[in-house]
Amino acid sequence: MAASAPAAHPKTASRLRELVSNQTFVLFLVWIAMVVFFTAANHIFFSSDVAGNILADWGPLMLVATAETFVIISGGIDLSVGAITGLSGVVAAFAMQDMTTAGQGATLTLIVGLLVCIGVGLLVGLINSLLINYARLVPFIATLVTLGAGEGLSIVFTGGAPIGGGPPQAISLSVPWLGPFSTPVLVVVAITIVCWLYLHKAKFGRYTYAFGSNSFATRAAGISTKKQITKIYMLSGLLSGLAGMFFYLRLGSGAPTTGAGLELDAIAAVVIGGAALSGGVGRLSGTIMGALILTTVTSGLIIIGVAPNWKQVVVAVLIALAVSIQALRRGEGKAS
Repeated sequence: MAASAPAAHPKTASRLRELVSNQTFVLFLVWIAMVVFFTAANHIFFSSDVAGNILADWGPLMLVATAETFVIISGGIDLSVGAITGLSGVVAAFAMQDMTTAGQGATLTLIVGLLVCIGVGLLVGLINSLLINYARLVPFIATLVTLGAGEGLSIVFTGGAPIGGGPPQAISLSVPWLGPFSTPVLVVVAITIVCWLYLHKAKFGRYTYAFGSNSFATRAAGISTKKQITKIYMLSGLLSGLAGMFFYLRLGSGAPTTGAGLELDAIAAVVIGGAALSGGVGRLSGTIMGALILTTVTSGLIIIGVAPNWKQVVVAVLIALAVSIQALRRGEGKAS
């Protein structure tokens, strides 16, 4: 019995190497280190109120980053997610304003607003897929077109001003009631779980990985790449539209600037989470941690009195580290 004891050491070492090589676990340790650092700098950071604010920032970013995860794994890019967020929130705000003025109930009004956000997201996602499938535009250009159009329409519709006048009960839904969790954040958690199952356990996810890894082999296998692209970009639009509703519930109005720059944060969260921009690689668990790190940095810098603009510097360093780790892993894989 004693002779078998040393065999446990190689197994333990192997498990440790697996943990260290697991990007999600490493990101979790980075996040813990951030929490410890910001708490040491200002004890207020470690409170339910700050956690609630971090989760409120995390919610819409996670929706858009989830959308971007599917797109990037497929080998594409979606620059329109921020514009969809702003446009859907604005259009829904007008609809809810009209219904409130007409004396409609708050519940019905909010349901209609949610459906409008979903509809706008699906429509822009469909336009993106049509531009890619039939106009033969690369995803970068196709979504750059809808980015510009979406942001422009948001300004034209609103004149640059927020649109309120909806049900006053809307903003109360964003008040945390389960510790730091509010109802919209809990909904985002549920949506993220469903998306994780679709990406990692369902046929749709396998096709997405296959298309991002080798689109030619995917076509040869009889998979309709046009149909897959349409599904992916419409899902991206849907999740971005839901982010527009999230912002409306948090702010009590729809503003054309709510999604400005959100696409860059979403792409950063996905890349930090371990996804490869070349496609075929990535996990939603990594995106979750990437988004959480970004929102933690934002709140932490504000609380310790550092200008929020430094967030961009921190994000740039994190992206550089994430991409470098990916490159090193690819190099090790080729060497082996």
